[in-house]
Amino acid sequence: MDAATSTSALCRLCATEALASLNSSERGLSSAEAARRQAEFGPNEIEQAPRTPWSWRALRHVTHFLALVLWFAAALAFLAEHWDPGRGMAMIGFAVIGVIVVNGVFSFWQEFRAERTLAALQRLLPHQVRVMRDGRVRSLPVRDLVPGDLIYLAAGDDVPADCRLLEAYGVRVNAATLTGESLPQARSAEPCSVENVLAAHNVVLAGTTLVAGEAKAVVFATGMRTEFGRIAHLTQATPKAESPLQREIARLSRWIALLALVLGVLFFFIGDTVGLPFWDKFLFAIGIAVANVPEGLLPTVTLALAMGAQRMARRNALIRHLPSVETLGSTTVICTDKTGTLTLNRLRVRTLYYADTLADAQARLGEAGRPLLEAAAHCHSLGTGPASERGDPLEVALVDFARHHGVVERGERVHEVPFDSERRFMSTLYRYGEGLLLYSKGALETLLPRCTSVWRADGPEPLDQGYRAVLLDVQERLAREGLRVIALAFRPVEREWTQEALERELVLAGLAALEDPPRPEVPGAIAQCRSAGVKVIMVTGDHPRTALALARTIGLASDGEPRLLTGDALERLSDTQLQLALDAPEILFARIGAEQKRRIVAALKRKGEVVAVTGDGVNDAPALREAHIGIAMGVAGTDVAKESADMVLLDDNFASIVAAIEEGRAVFDNIRKFLTYILTSNIPEIVPYIAFALFPIPLPLTVAQILAVDLGTDMLPALALGAEPPAPEVLRRPPRRTDQRLVDAPLVARAYLFLGLFEAAAALGAFFFVLSQGGWTYGALLASSDPLYRAATGACLTAIVLMQVVNVWLCRSELDSVMARGVGSNRLILAGIGFELALVLAILYTPWGNTLFGTAPIPAQAWLFVLPFALVMLLAEEARKAIVRARARRSGEALHA
Repeated sequence: MDAATSTSALCRLCATEALASLNSSERGLSSAEAARRQAEFGPNEIEQAPRTPWSWRALRHVTHFLALVLWFAAALAFLAEHWDPGRGMAMIGFAVIGVIVVNGVFSFWQEFRAERTLAALQRLLPHQVRVMRDGRVRSLPVRDLVPGDLIYLAAGDDVPADCRLLEAYGVRVNAATLTGESLPQARSAEPCSVENVLAAHNVVLAGTTLVAGEAKAVVFATGMRTEFGRIAHLTQATPKAESPLQREIARLSRWIALLALVLGVLFFFIGDTVGLPFWDKFLFAIGIAVANVPEGLLPTVTLALAMGAQRMARRNALIRHLPSVETLGSTTVICTDKTGTLTLNRLRVRTLYYADTLADAQARLGEAGRPLLEAAAHCHSLGTGPASERGDPLEVALVDFARHHGVVERGERVHEVPFDSERRFMSTLYRYGEGLLLYSKGALETLLPRCTSVWRADGPEPLDQGYRAVLLDVQERLAREGLRVIALAFRPVEREWTQEALERELVLAGLAALEDPPRPEVPGAIAQCRSAGVKVIMVTGDHPRTALALARTIGLASDGEPRLLTGDALERLSDTQLQLALDAPEILFARIGAEQKRRIVAALKRKGEVVAVTGDGVNDAPALREAHIGIAMGVAGTDVAKESADMVLLDDNFASIVAAIEEGRAVFDNIRKFLTYILTSNIPEIVPYIAFALFPIPLPLTVAQILAVDLGTDMLPALALGAEPPAPEVLRRPPRRTDQRLVDAPLVARAYLFLGLFEAAAALGAFFFVLSQGGWTYGALLASSDPLYRAATGACLTAIVLMQVVNVWLCRSELDSVMARGVGSNRLILAGIGFELALVLAILYTPWGNTLFGTAPIPAQAWLFVLPFALVMLLAEEARKAIVRARARRSGEALHA
């Protein structure tokens, strides 16, 4: 017999039989028996999944594929230095290692700050509980509970284990963390026949909270055997999906490594054909390899993601894992909770029906509505003083509603008949001087048979069958709008009263319909998702009628009747049928459990969607782990959900997800921008080596100078491109295709075959300009220490830097003109240009710069020589963009026609 079957059998037993089935008694367990059971079943705590040691996690940040490419480049540099010392290769090796280590430390620190040191699953459970042991009640640590223990619970207590109720007085449980149900559920000790323990009314589960009542219960499951533990295990067993950006970076790294290796080997043999000595050939090959490995890519990507994370944090989206920044930008489907995400998670009285009037709850009620207000203010179990936030949200809403209309609790409460699942209503009795007044509230269908009168404009009148039908019709109409309808009644009570006759001959004061109102920003956010090509699917544990009403209110169900699937219907669908059902343009899921939510996410992933999932409860954790990006609620979310998520919404607002999508899309665009920028400079770094191999000329650019560009002058401007704000049209276009690459053919063609060639021409032109000014003749060899050679290589380096100054403006957009975004919209670009010019001046005109990079001061004419090349590149790129824009406009017009 499996756990579910044994639990359902326990639910069918009466309280005495349930206690006996666990070999316990009204005196509880003896200390000896409890110790024996703890040795057998273990402590009542959630086991933690084995954590990867911090040392290994740190090592991961310096051993991924791109880092391994850089390690290999550093090793080659040290090898060259060992075999042919004095060429500066050791400096290159140390610089590359520095890049790897600094980037690894930064990435590790980001992860370390986001990690929690304590397990959230254990923190959610209470620490002490009242237990019957050896015939007396004592307070014991929760971890000491064992199956068979008798425990006592009261309003406000967290449930420490899975328990079968033996006695229950007005018990209502908030089970939202396990079931997603937004309203507290009534519980009783009566036997019931259910297959699903989550639906059993005589069971309270670990991780839930009593919001009202008192109970005595027997523990039947502890630790990992509880429903809470089962979900925890499910969460821990779900591997985290690799983000699209991580896959793209890995692919790009392999492409770069292969290109560098192929070109290195190719140019080694080219050196052989032109008769270079072995060490010159080897140095030549390493130079080509290093020139093709963009050493600045790794830190620039990491910093771009970090800046994206900071921008998202300012928009209330806290990123826990850096790659998730871009993942959200490529999201095609959002599976969102209802309560607290799409709604305010605050019940509010919206509509009233009293004295033949259907009225807005904010309108003045007059004397005809006074009895309804009095009943709302007095019929509750919140205790004295202001309404407690831990109390039943429905009662809090009714009391606040009455207070808003100037009616507060008064008189002396002398008796209370608590709510239970059979009666489905409650009553309170108050003394006012010499008189007594009873107030009742509950479901109309259970309260109406006890009413003999109804309050009309002029006072109470007999309640006939016709008016009963009217009331039931009003309730049905309000319920179709997703509102929860509560009936309120009252009656004067004689001084001598009995319990049996107390709740009879009531006067119906009216009906109050409550809603959890949608967040005001949500309809606009849903519309933005639709225009951005992102499908939004509501997945909730709430009632289907409530979900559908909200969907219509916020625009999630805009095209006729959306498809609505409940958890029961989902159970009857195969995986294939579920995938086909998800093709519906608009689809909602209601009464969905934890494993079902994860199944929905898995089906969407099989369809090729990039899935983001929101959640706040323990029940959401498996789906949060399964998704490409899990989004937890920062205010109402449990620690379990936050631990399982990649992103935490600090304001629990769906609109913040849309803002984060905008930032995520900008991050992908920005990575492409700075990739274009840094790959462009590869061509003027490679072409000088090709020229050196093919013609009898000195080497125009040294490896140390290549490093000065890749890790020096290019870094801040590339970082500035990574900080570009989102383009205005970013949410008016569909998500990027799953097959769209960070580096695709158009990007490579633009960087290598267009912009790069202009830069290479400028670099070689400046090199030969300085040589010719110094009297060099074609074919003459120059020593590496020759001042003329050093000045010429410095001019080559300067030309690359100056061309990159222009290129950073060109790379701000693939299509828009340089003038479209204005100079001041990204001040970091100006700072980056200032930095790279200052650095190249230091390399050219300071002794340490000359020594470290093998340069010498260059004349002013060399700077001026480069300017025409920069102007031609600017005009050529502007012309190319104008042609592409014109073609796109003509294509759009043709498509529209």
